[in-house]
Amino acid sequence: MGKTIAEKILSMHAKKDLTAGEYALCSVDFCLGQDGTSGLIIDALAKLGTKKLIAAKRFCMVIDHSAPSPNIGVSAIHAKMRKFADENNLCLYDIGCGVCHQVVLESGEVLPGYLVVGADSHTCTYGALGALATGFGSTDLAVTLASGKNWFKVPDTIKIIVDGKLPKGVYSKDLILHIIGDLGSDGATYNAVEFVGEAINVLSVDARFTISNMAVEMGAKFGIMYPDKKVTEWLKARGKNAKNIVLPDKDAKYISVKRYDASKISPTIAKPHTVDNTCPIKEVLGTRIDVAYIGTCTNGRLEDLQIAAKILKGKQVKKNVRLIIAPASKDIYLVAMKKGIIETLIKAGASVVTPGCGPCVGTHNGVPADGENAISTANRNFKGRMGNPNAFIYLASPATVAASAIEGKIADPRKYV
Repeated sequence: MGKTIAEKILSMHAKKDLTAGEYALCSVDFCLGQDGTSGLIIDALAKLGTKKLIAAKRFCMVIDHSAPSPNIGVSAIHAKMRKFADENNLCLYDIGCGVCHQVVLESGEVLPGYLVVGADSHTCTYGALGALATGFGSTDLAVTLASGKNWFKVPDTIKIIVDGKLPKGVYSKDLILHIIGDLGSDGATYNAVEFVGEAINVLSVDARFTISNMAVEMGAKFGIMYPDKKVTEWLKARGKNAKNIVLPDKDAKYISVKRYDASKISPTIAKPHTVDNTCPIKEVLGTRIDVAYIGTCTNGRLEDLQIAAKILKGKQVKKNVRLIIAPASKDIYLVAMKKGIIETLIKAGASVVTPGCGPCVGTHNGVPADGENAISTANRNFKGRMGNPNAFIYLASPATVAASAIEGKIADPRKYV
């Protein structure tokens, strides 16, 4: 019987033949923590009595969720991380570097065929490069850091085939929201998902990251794409060669195969308070917007900022709407400045904040007031996600967020592109 990508990569890292449903101890190629979880990782290592970090050279910490620190308690955690990194000669990305999943991607530390774990649920982002990547709890991450290995259950795999081409004004964010709305938040629980098809192939690598990033929002353990020439060129630009591309066998066994026609998808919105509460934009057109946010590990990349800037160029954000922009990394911020993207966004009325996660997780930088509506390019809209359980969050593409900021209400981006 042929194997899926997940079965192949886990077999390679366990050094034995594995099939779905089996358990195995696997070596890990790279692991990471962020400031919401790294303090717990450090505490867990202390409880384990760890003297030597086996995976020290394959680990990094990123200060991104509360960067710069908004309060004394968080400052203490940041200081703890800096001290731990210095004492153990670890890689640490400090405030201003950006969102963990973007800075790790830019570093070239993740390659096709890798097995990656992170103390952050959206570690599945790296699946767009053909890696097997998933989020872990902080204690499991500590075990990985201490030993270089961890236990995995080999998941069943769902194949999602996306035919056709996305219409003008419809983006990868609309596609993944549509899929999550169809499958539900638990439709792929502890499964690997392989995203394939014509519509996936034509997407940029930036756009693919958006899809793999949100695989966890339908319960998936891994969200994987086939690394093609676009991926190898993307890696080459970062001084890396894709030496271990893993593809499924033709007779691989899937627990289900889902097929979608991209040409029939319209701009899609996730309504409060769950990601799978989706609808075509026509059902929520005109809904008042108080806060508009473009950023996060889902849609804070250069392509996302470019899309928003094209819509906002020469226009103004509606009075009483706060448009917040958080580039996903310092490098993206610098390139966006050089290209005039940041200037366009600021002239339109946007506020640009330090690269990081602040507005998304609600630690600082734009917490909405009671009863306010926010439209965001983030991956989650749970009650309280942006810092206020009495606010309402709608998820959308950067284009939809930009159009809505102009009109002060949820607006169809297709009229602007």
